[in-house]
Amino acid sequence: MSTAPPEVAASTGSPGAPGKSVHPGLALAVLAGAQLMIVLDATIVNIALKHIKTALDFNDASLTWVMNAYTLTFGGLLLLGGRLGDLLGRRRMFILGLAIFTVASLLGGFAQNEAMLLAARALQGVGGAITAPAVLSLVTTTFKEGAERNKALGVYAAVSGMGAAVGLLAGGLLTEYANWRWVMFVNVPIGLALGLAIPRIFPNDKVTGAGGGLARFDLPGAITSTVGVSALVYGFIRVSEQSQNQKDHTWTDGMAIASFVVGVVFLALFVFGELKTRQPLLPLRLFLNRTRTGGYLVMMLAGAGMMSTFFFLTLFMQNQLLLDLSPILAGVAYLPLTAGVITSAQVTSRIITRTGPRPFLVVGPLLAGTGLLWLSFLDAGSNYWTGVLPGVVLMGLGMGGVFVSIMATATAGIDPKDMGVGSAVLNVTQQIGGTIGLAVLATIATSAVKSADTPAEAASVFSTGPIFAASLMLFASSVIAFVLVRVRREDIKVDPAAVSH
Repeated sequence: MSTAPPEVAASTGSPGAPGKSVHPGLALAVLAGAQLMIVLDATIVNIALKHIKTALDFNDASLTWVMNAYTLTFGGLLLLGGRLGDLLGRRRMFILGLAIFTVASLLGGFAQNEAMLLAARALQGVGGAITAPAVLSLVTTTFKEGAERNKALGVYAAVSGMGAAVGLLAGGLLTEYANWRWVMFVNVPIGLALGLAIPRIFPNDKVTGAGGGLARFDLPGAITSTVGVSALVYGFIRVSEQSQNQKDHTWTDGMAIASFVVGVVFLALFVFGELKTRQPLLPLRLFLNRTRTGGYLVMMLAGAGMMSTFFFLTLFMQNQLLLDLSPILAGVAYLPLTAGVITSAQVTSRIITRTGPRPFLVVGPLLAGTGLLWLSFLDAGSNYWTGVLPGVVLMGLGMGGVFVSIMATATAGIDPKDMGVGSAVLNVTQQIGGTIGLAVLATIATSAVKSADTPAEAASVFSTGPIFAASLMLFASSVIAFVLVRVRREDIKVDPAAVSH
């Protein structure tokens, strides 16, 4: 069996073109570390919210913005961040985004009041929006298409899938044994280490945008897309807030409606402008491939179901009337899910070249959806071992395969010069899916509580009702994959020289 490390193509001129070799293990470790830091930051703050509220004198309404400030800027700027990577160089934007994220984390850790923390969280979102598409595009342009790229995507998918669970565990440990400020400070040494490693591992990449970098940058597209996506995300955040505060008429709230209208108008202007400009921010040709479009839709629904389940299942496990787990135990409870994601992602990445991605895009959501369906039957008499554990294991095994196959499907065949924005679209669909899912399911939860007879029943229904709806989202994504995805195993190319014998 060959022990020689596979050659990795690093982009020195055009993405994906063979150039200076980099060490595959180190390259993947840096990319996975950056992705983990970004993904877990969406949940690591969750368990510290109670302590943040006391320390910085937040009220209930403003406390939700510790999460929403990050979500809003991250989702709103992803397209812009992805295209800047294509135009200015992915390594450059990787370093810039990581630097912004690290500085924001430091400022957040030192925050002395509500405004400082919210500003830091928003700045973290900016850094994440620049870093995330650069990471995925570097995975797809650094590793040769075929077996080696599939292995790299397997690691990336495992990290992406387990990041939320790791964030909950890390948040519980840091809050319990250190201080809530360490959920922010923990990013600083990681960010510094990664930032110092990047120039030594990835060669400098030249400008890839036609016409020379920013010379023909689509500024109108950047403005309309950022405003449109941000307004749309804010509208769903508003609905979610109103639902969690058990307000009536959540979907007819004036602020939410205004945000939706602004979002739709600006996104319509964005699409119209992209059809006219010679150098679009988002080449709409990406959506002409129905398989890729199907992958984006699956990612949106999977993101909606998975992120919403994390939110509501965590509430169930920590509620005093239900499982009453401590923050640390609630985080530990997700470790089997993490193990399932890692196992499934690695198995999928090894055999996808023989089977093609379609079976995993069809069966994976069915498996994960079955896990959520199991969790939807939890009640006040349930325990972790027979109630929660089977569901999270099934969820993890299903989602690991889904993430690998979606990434292989959605990035296959993209022109190298569009890889950054193509990766950003994948991130955008997941981010918006999670935001929409939480808004819709929070409304369902509020409605379900009104039919409960006891406090324990109300607490149980508030969590399990939305999880049932989330399972339907996963089942729907399986149907979409079956109908739209037509990638054959031959389309997942294998470079014979990259495969060990």
